[in-house]
Amino acid sequence: MKLLSDTMLNVIVVTTPHFNMSATAGFLDPFRAANYLEGKALVRWSILSEQGGACTASNGMTINTQKLSDARESRPDIAIISSSWTPEANRSTQLHTMLWRWERQGATLGALDTGAFILAEAGLLEGRRATVHYEHIDAFGEMYPDCEISEELFVYDGNRVSCCGGSASVDFALNLLRGTHGDEIANATARYIFHQSVRPVGTKQHAGDLEPLGNTAPSTVKRAIALMENHLETPLSIENISKQLGVSQRQLERLFREYVRKTPSLYYRDIRLDRARGLVTQTEMPLSQVALASGFASQVHFSRAYRERFGLPPRTDRVEGRVPFEFRAWPMHRRSE
Repeated sequence: MKLLSDTMLNVIVVTTPHFNMSATAGFLDPFRAANYLEGKALVRWSILSEQGGACTASNGMTINTQKLSDARESRPDIAIISSSWTPEANRSTQLHTMLWRWERQGATLGALDTGAFILAEAGLLEGRRATVHYEHIDAFGEMYPDCEISEELFVYDGNRVSCCGGSASVDFALNLLRGTHGDEIANATARYIFHQSVRPVGTKQHAGDLEPLGNTAPSTVKRAIALMENHLETPLSIENISKQLGVSQRQLERLFREYVRKTPSLYYRDIRLDRARGLVTQTEMPLSQVALASGFASQVHFSRAYRERFGLPPRTDRVEGRVPFEFRAWPMHRRSE
């Protein structure tokens, strides 16, 4: 969407219980800075929730919100759903009805973190591209095959926009600001909030070879991991992976122990179990299908490995794993006693 520089942009953010505070604040703060720098309101925003009042974020902090039903007459230019844990718990008719009303009014509809689940559940992402936090990508793809899921930081698909959350929310907002008010204002805003480099559309959630702290593993290890990630449902043998990479199995074992601190087979098993955990806690797929989708032919082997990694069986995790992380009584990788 493109507005004249003197046109005020009206933004609504709808938060759900246990939303991500960092992503939401990161999305809004560039607008605050732009207003300050220009000395006038370029962007106006309001924060809503279904119940109104204090809405608790995933870090335990709260934010004061307006009641969703009080916004019936609002005509936002952009309406963003900010959700994190258990987006499936926010499927209310009231929220869906409001989203469709804003869509009919011509608003751009968007999402932060797992907000795309809510848009998709409302039928507003059919035939569209969208993104969610990488932890939820597999579950989203299973639940909403009519939407093309992307591993990019943020996606603009016409009047549907989405962002994976975290610090990418700042880039997301700055790119929106660039589109609505131009490069000069977006650049000045980025400088003011010390965002030294604005990541462009198309940037992957995990891009490049360099780790965040600057450390990097040898290309052999990275290529091995890429092969593993591309063969989760039908695992390759470590011998096969070694042959494809042109190294001995012994050398591959040594490199993994040095840089990954695990054997290749254990690392491979763990990333398959991590995929399984997302499907267990974020979808209603039968556990037998989850096992197969994660490369386990035996349900018994799958349950045993799952319990060893996460400290409880998948059937129990399907219930407990839907509790927002900060309220759980156990860490993600709890070991059995």
